Amino acid sequence: MAKVCPTMKELNKLSVIKMLMNDKISGVQASVMLGYSTVHVSRLKKAARENGVDSLLRPSIPSSRKTPEDLKNIITELYSTKYYDLNFCHFRDKLNDIHNIFLSYETIRQILIQNGLHTPKKKKVVHRRRRRMPKTGMLVQMDSSIHYWIPAVKDKWVLICAVDDATSEIIFAKFFPSDNLFNNMAVIRKIIELKGVFFAIYVDKASHFVTTRYEGIHNTVSPEMDNTQIQYALESIGSRMINANSPQAKGRIERCFRTLQDRLIKELRLSNITDYESANSFLIKTFIPDYNKRFALTVGVESAFKPLDPSVNLDIIFSEKKDRIVNNDNTISYLGQTFQIYPSKTKISFAKSKVTVCRTEKNSIYILYKGKIVFHSKLAKTNRFTILEKETECLLKKRQYALF
Repeated sequence: MAKVCPTMKELNKLSVIKMLMNDKISGVQASVMLGYSTVHVSRLKKAARENGVDSLLRPSIPSSRKTPEDLKNIITELYSTKYYDLNFCHFRDKLNDIHNIFLSYETIRQILIQNGLHTPKKKKVVHRRRRRMPKTGMLVQMDSSIHYWIPAVKDKWVLICAVDDATSEIIFAKFFPSDNLFNNMAVIRKIIELKGVFFAIYVDKASHFVTTRYEGIHNTVSPEMDNTQIQYALESIGSRMINANSPQAKGRIERCFRTLQDRLIKELRLSNITDYESANSFLIKTFIPDYNKRFALTVGVESAFKPLDPSVNLDIIFSEKKDRIVNNDNTISYLGQTFQIYPSKTKISFAKSKVTVCRTEKNSIYILYKGKIVFHSKLAKTNRFTILEKETECLLKKRQYALF
């Protein structure tokens, strides 16, 4: 038998019909009180005498939109056994994409609350957000996040990520063992290769982005401090760097990392990924396209990315540069190695000339004279400076990760 849940209106109707049956009021008075016709009131009085007053109550009919109990049990089982570390939005996406279960965020939340799998928290304070740029490519936000991205790997790795300020689209992201000059250059170069040259990039004040030396009794630094290698690279392609004074200033990339530290780690676990080579492949080919499809605001936004001049050599642009004066025998010394510059069409002898030595991430050496390449070679694998550089970087990495 259907459960009866009378409303206040029905309870008032029963009270009036009872007074009518006890001859305390007339049929006309009852019709006025209930707003019914006298004929309908007489029908109600007759039905009450034959079947009882309670027969006038309407049984409550279960809603056709109510979630079936067996479906609730399936959702509870999936969350408690497989998706236990996913947030509700992520869990809803998995139910939609993999299990063909289409329920609202709030319905799923209530089901898990009823089964003791979630405890509601207080609402967070929402701060005002800075207005987005009107076009893509006007401002790119880039930052690094040191984290235990793969639980099976004991070491923390660095995820360097770049998002567009206008759309929150992840332009490129990649895992690296350390946060150094060449790794950040590699991400900026990839942005240019994928999209083109951006107007400005918004970064923090790490030492590879801004000069961190200050004038004091032990060192003399010009008030107008020299640009960093990345600043020189950006200026040479017509872009510029903006340094943020706080994490809150880079709100879009910080929110992106908050999502990545939640979703990406769970997706790597569900995909049974246990090494960073596979993680990078999954990140670039699978996760980023899915992330942009769900969260990026790309519809109706114009692009302001500029095409790169084909004559620009990105190997030289994104390299470590040092100035040298050529010796009388047309040689220079760099990182403990001597390089001989041979006569060319540019100049027969380079003695006493100022040249620029460019070292790439793969230790290729380019020597430039007035912007033209006059020499190309590679550092020796046994170069003691590069070996010492790697050892120092490993020590700094251990020290840096110990702080987090």
